[in-house]
Parts: sequence; C-alpha cells; structure tokens
Amino acid sequence: MRARITKDEEASVQPIPSWPTAERPRERLWNLGAGILGDAELVAIVLRSGRRGETALDLGRRLVRLGGEAGIGGLSRCSAEELAALPGVGPAKAACLLAAFELGRRASAAGPERRRVHSAADAAREVSAAMAVLEQEQFRVLLLDTKHHVLAVEVVGQGGLDHVVAHPREVFKPAIRRSAAAVILAHNHPSGDPDPSAQDIDLTERLVHAGRLLGVPVLDHLVIGRGGYVSLRAQSLVRFED
Repeated sequence: MRARITKDEEASVQPIPSWPTAERPRERLWNLGAGILGDAELVAIVLRSGRRGETALDLGRRLVRLGGEAGIGGLSRCSAEELAALPGVGPAKAACLLAAFELGRRASAAGPERRRVHSAADAAREVSAAMAVLEQEQFRVLLLDTKHHVLAVEVVGQGGLDHVVAHPREVFKPAIRRSAAAVILAHNHPSGDPDPSAQDIDLTERLVHAGRLLGVPVLDHLVIGRGGYVSLRAQSLVRFED
C-alpha cells in the first residue's frame, strides 16, 4: 500500500526554487560543473519536477536508493514499465530517464579510444585547459585503469580563492565506485602561480597514505597555474607509489 501524504507533510516541503541558489541542483551544475553533482541531483535535473510533498531532489534520492547497491547503475537497468510504475514517476518521467541512460551508453560506446597516461604532461593535458582559467580552487582526480588509461576525471572538491577542502573520503569515493587501479590528483591555483604550498604537500602526503590503505595508489599530484603546472612527483616533494 502506498503511504499517503498528509496536508501538513505537503506544506512542509519547500519547492526547489525557494532554496538558496547554492543548493539548487541546476544552479550547482552551472556554477560548479556536472562532475561535482551527486547521482540524485543529476536525476532531479532530468526529472525537472517532483510530486506533491516531494521535490525533484527527494524523488531523485529515492530512485537512486531503489537501484540498490548498484545505485544509478541499478536504476539504469530498469525497464520502461518498471520505472513508470514507481510512485512519482509515470510514463513521461520514465521516458526522460530512459533517454538519458541511453544517451550515456551511446556516448560511452562512441567515444574516442581511452587516453593513456605515461607522464605528468599526459595527465596535465587532461585537466590544464579547464582548470587554469578557474577563479576558484578546484580539486579533481584522474581515475586510471591497470594500464593507466583514463577512466574518468571527476571534480571532488570546490574551494575559494586560495584553498580547497579535499577530504580523503570524497577523493577516493569515485575511484572505489569505478574500480580504479590508481589515481592522479590535480588542483589549481587561481593566482596563476603553480608552486605548491606547504599545505599542498601536507595534504598530498595524507592522501597518498589514505590511498595506500585503500589499495588505490596515488601516482602524482599536479598543481595547475596559468600557462604551466608543477608535478609534485617530478619535484620529489612527496614520495608517491610506483
């Protein structure tokens, strides 16, 4: 039996347009990039609306949970009928979800051959163009397979003008989710000067240690500036995994 939503519960749900701008999924995508959004936020953007007593983000969270341990992967394997039968979805929203999942599969299948990272210069080419022009610090992680092909590049931290918080939990979450064999870290200096700070070195040492415990080796950390970058590995500033 479906649970009924009371009038009090319906009134307590604040519509997304009334939220602070920094908390709205669509605005977060525009300001921070799609890579930093969670699965539920991306689903909410695709759905565009929720239902009575439930915002699009609430609905997105519920749908991702329905995917079980596979999360969004499990949801993507649902049939049209299964999706449409879910409370708050229906045929129209089910069609939007199915179209988004199919586009993702086609884009993946049609994409170019995965690039292989042989050096810091190869890694820098994956991130420098986008990160060098940012006005705020941002932390990204390159996910590599066993042969050091790039699986993905994910944004795992967003900061201010002179610092970015990169918690080990957030740094390694996408690596574990994608079964990455190794990672390369990267963050930018909006000042344009790529010289690593003492805080950069300390953070890198902690992340290398965390990666060692998780079995996901950190191979390098790049600091991106305007017109250049610094590899902490090349500068022998931190002892990385081989």
